[in-house]
Amino acid sequence: MGPLKKLGFYSAFIIPALVIIGYRIGGWWNYLVILDVFILLPLIDHWVGTDFSNVPKERKSIVSEEYYYRFITYSWTYFQFVFILWACYVVVYGTLDHLYEWIGFTVGVSLVTGGIGITVAHELGHKKSALERFYSKVILMTVGYMHFYIEHNRGHHVQVATPDDPATAFKNESFYAFWVKSVFKGWLHAWHLEKVRLQKMNKPWYYIQNQMIWYSTIPALFVAILTLIFSLLQSHFVWEIPVFMTIQSLLAFTLLELVNYVEHYGILRKEISPGKFEKVTPIHSWNSSHLVSNFFLFQLQRHSDHHANAIKRYQVLDHYAKSPQLPAGYPTMILIALVPPIWFHLMNPRLEKWHGAHSAALG
Repeated sequence: MGPLKKLGFYSAFIIPALVIIGYRIGGWWNYLVILDVFILLPLIDHWVGTDFSNVPKERKSIVSEEYYYRFITYSWTYFQFVFILWACYVVVYGTLDHLYEWIGFTVGVSLVTGGIGITVAHELGHKKSALERFYSKVILMTVGYMHFYIEHNRGHHVQVATPDDPATAFKNESFYAFWVKSVFKGWLHAWHLEKVRLQKMNKPWYYIQNQMIWYSTIPALFVAILTLIFSLLQSHFVWEIPVFMTIQSLLAFTLLELVNYVEHYGILRKEISPGKFEKVTPIHSWNSSHLVSNFFLFQLQRHSDHHANAIKRYQVLDHYAKSPQLPAGYPTMILIALVPPIWFHLMNPRLEKWHGAHSAALG
């Protein structure tokens, strides 16, 4: 991977920089990052286009082990924690004098914590290293979505592209219906997975080793501690902290669910026997190799390879020409997903084409 491409992954830090710059200037400039993510970035993404190149097979093991790429994700973990503290400081002591400034600032923060942060948590949560898994949980704590660590790794990756997966959207299912399904069923399924794990240990669901008890408690405790600290400093109850943290978390994991919707819309694996489905391959997720947005998202858009090879690090994920391809990168696609008629008009013909090709391949 060339030096320019290696530097490209640092572009994720542009997003929080724009939040900070927008806040410092004030007023409508708090919408600077929203303008960048949903207008400027899609335009640049379209102009620069796709990159179908892959790391050569003989270099994959070398590039995969380069500490440089892990350093970026490690750095983001510490950065996000400090960034959240700064955002809370702004909410309490800053100059957000009008409702529109609050809205712009809060959405901007969620684009950092959800748009980039959860992407990093997703990358780290798949790794064998205990340190990386810990960093993943820290990031997820800041957006109140720690159960994602269980449901995504032990639920979604097992059930993806089947009717049992809450994070797989069905054909003609709107994002709004999908959001309700994915958020609530995903949370409940994480509890189920922990209950089953503990049953195998002959332990009750309420046993202290039930991770869902901790993952449900720790984010609330984190917000409570922040609220307590700022309340003591202000000598009164600072209600703005729990309100802000709740809203930014809601927006952050909604961004995650938008990405889930885009990645898996309508694609289902063939059921080869009752309850048993064909193996997950690169044809079972929507793929995008748009160069610029992949820098910002640590190649999450090469999602087809990720599901076929979940352990692979982001820098060596491959583009597969046989995978179903999105017409644009995620920043563009999640905007379209918010308008169901346009989404269905754009994606249903592509989905039907995929079903036709997949059925023909299966004979």
